[in-house]
Amino acid sequence: MSLVKKKLFGTNGIRGIFGNDLSIEFIIDISYSIGCFFKKGPIALGYDGRSSSFAISKIVTSVLMSMGINVYNMGLTPTPCLQFTVKNKNLCGGIMITASHNPPEYNGLKPISKNGIELSRKDEQCIEDIYYQKEFTKTSYLNFGNSFILEDAIEKYVDKVLSFVDVDAIRQCKFKIVMDFGNGVQSLVVPLIAKKLGCEMLIINGNIDGSFSARGSEPKMDNLADLTELVKKTNADLGVAYDGDGDRSIFCDEEGIIHWGDKTGAILAYHLIKNKKLKTSVVCPINSSLLISRICNSLDNKVLFTKVGSVEVTHCMRDNNSIIGFEENGGFFYGPLNEVRDGAITTTLILDMLSYYKQNPSEIRLQNNNHSSGSDAYLSLIYKMFNNTYQYKSSLKLSNIEDIPRVLDLCKNHGSVKKIEDMDGIKIWFDDDSWIMFRPSGTEPLLRIYAESDDKSLLNSKIREYDELIKTSFRINNSSL
Repeated sequence: MSLVKKKLFGTNGIRGIFGNDLSIEFIIDISYSIGCFFKKGPIALGYDGRSSSFAISKIVTSVLMSMGINVYNMGLTPTPCLQFTVKNKNLCGGIMITASHNPPEYNGLKPISKNGIELSRKDEQCIEDIYYQKEFTKTSYLNFGNSFILEDAIEKYVDKVLSFVDVDAIRQCKFKIVMDFGNGVQSLVVPLIAKKLGCEMLIINGNIDGSFSARGSEPKMDNLADLTELVKKTNADLGVAYDGDGDRSIFCDEEGIIHWGDKTGAILAYHLIKNKKLKTSVVCPINSSLLISRICNSLDNKVLFTKVGSVEVTHCMRDNNSIIGFEENGGFFYGPLNEVRDGAITTTLILDMLSYYKQNPSEIRLQNNNHSSGSDAYLSLIYKMFNNTYQYKSSLKLSNIEDIPRVLDLCKNHGSVKKIEDMDGIKIWFDDDSWIMFRPSGTEPLLRIYAESDDKSLLNSKIREYDELIKTSFRINNSSL
């Protein structure tokens, strides 16, 4: 009787609790497996600021060197900086040691292809096959690889990022920006960019701390109060918060209002297509706001929807020659730099967009043009250029993972609806402008809940309706969608 093989790769890389799922033995074997997949070097290696990252990097480096593979060590670095380096130094691949937004006890390994993007699902499966077949144990390694330090990687990355925007125009605006780094590694890069753009910076949680003691590693609506308060108190032009490894960014406007990543992605896509004249389709997951479809319809552009996950967005972009992609969690993908989510280039493009509208304030089309300084261009006014929708995002913890398909079936068969999409979980449409989506976690008994409507009362009514349905059927006492 064969044992069921556990899937190693999740939505984004291999992750687990260090010392538990991510044991020393596992790290050694998976490093061998990744080395066998790449076959040769050099391979770039970087890590985030988690307490276990440095130790894991030493293990991975030792394994790769024992296989005769040269390793270019980047040390502490944001994930997109490592990805850019792999792509532009023509390396054979890369490994980023990070668990992104997960709690501090977690860590993980994210292999990067020679193109500087995340591996395809097919390549992930190949590494898993090597791991379970233990093919690496059959090879004898006679020559050791070397380890080199890459000292100019961040500088080259910063220069490339700045090449995509009008630096002089941004400098003339003298933007004041509040940055909440959440004790993550983006604090090593974004301040260098902002300084070269002539910005006044106010920094929160800029020290790298492996326990993410300030607000946790994931920027969320409920942990960014310090950011929004400082933006309002100092009359800053905008605020931005980053996740632990720096590939995602969440923005707030000058009024201290935080905006979900899909709405930020939509207005950036509008700016790049309309004002910067980029000719491209836009790629985003199926849980994205209605706003992007409306914007692309107005510009006669196509939207391509994917399953949730940066890997899906990246490879859909490459398959369709798209150069703009985004996710609702704050990931924005700018293809001319790299088809990966990147908090630094996103911040730079937001400043470029703001400077454009500072020069062209008449282009801001407001539904309600009664701002006291209507001749100026504020970030809040740019968001208000488009009809807003009401959004809801939450999660639901179930008793066990076996309940997930039962909940999905229950919701799928409930009531009379317009249509149901099952690309990733189920997305239930009530009309052309209202939907609710249930997406299961791949590793725990958890459902992600997303909903949106032009009608706030309808949205709230449907959330309550499905909350009561699930609660009653599964006898959950403390659930609330």
